[in-house]
Amino acid sequence: MKLACIAFTGSGLKIAEKIKLSQDFVIDIFDKHSYKEQLENIFNTYKGIVFISSTGIAVRLSAPYLVHKTTDPAIIVVDDLGRFSISLVSGHLGGANDLAQRLAEILQCQPVITTASDARNIEAIDMFAKNNGLYIESMETAKKLTAMMLEGKKIKLVSELKLPLDYLKLSDRDYDGVLYVSSELNLTSDKPFCVLRPKNINIGIGCRRGKHRDEILKAIEEVFALNNISLSCIKTIASVDVKSDEEGIIEACKSLGCTMTIFTREEISKVQEKFAASDFVKSNIGVTSVCEPCAHLAGGDIIVSKTVMNGITIAVAKER
Repeated sequence: MKLACIAFTGSGLKIAEKIKLSQDFVIDIFDKHSYKEQLENIFNTYKGIVFISSTGIAVRLSAPYLVHKTTDPAIIVVDDLGRFSISLVSGHLGGANDLAQRLAEILQCQPVITTASDARNIEAIDMFAKNNGLYIESMETAKKLTAMMLEGKKIKLVSELKLPLDYLKLSDRDYDGVLYVSSELNLTSDKPFCVLRPKNINIGIGCRRGKHRDEILKAIEEVFALNNISLSCIKTIASVDVKSDEEGIIEACKSLGCTMTIFTREEISKVQEKFAASDFVKSNIGVTSVCEPCAHLAGGDIIVSKTVMNGITIAVAKER
């Protein structure tokens, strides 16, 4: 993690240098003369900010730049005698709680963590999501379910993946709320619920040369809607090596925020007999199929077989 350390006193600068000497982080140090003109850039650039100051100074300087817990940097306060390492902002998603603990180890001081779930040794929904690479569909429902956990309510966990939630009152009976870890698009419950999206969906794709990004996105969206799959769960889009420079696929991956995976025709040929063959594809690129072998090679079980949408072929696999 890249950190900015802002110190206002001579003893504070010594603490900043001690943190830097630990070599645990990439650190830039700002003093009382250099921080002012850099403050906006600091909040836009660094994933962690350490104020070696009073909490009051840290709060006042940070307030204009705070936007949302999902995007704010981790902010830590260390007093200039090095007695306390305080997690101030973005304790969970930003990693401030973990950072405060690590700084306390470096400085041999007392960490101060005030988040309610940590005080009760409960894995809050946002931490559960972060620890397992899950996308939180709604922060409001995540906060609501975490609040129920803090009150000792029974929660039902419905998950496609085997993920342990550190909470003692998980139950399939007489539960008060539901936590879904699912790639299914439409989910509901008669109890309060929260949906977390795993990155466990891989797409195999083939297309005619020159297909535009919007055409590819529309085809994927239609296939996902027809099969009740959330777009938020896409891990990668995979295709054959002759499509490695296909601009439409490249741009579609950027739009969906997923990786692009390319398989060679040699790799595809080793698994192509598992899937329906096309003489046309064979005559053009030397393998009998593209989308299904690519989805298979990307990982998971095929849940949507080859589907043709306006010159674009799509297959979908799910990792379990």
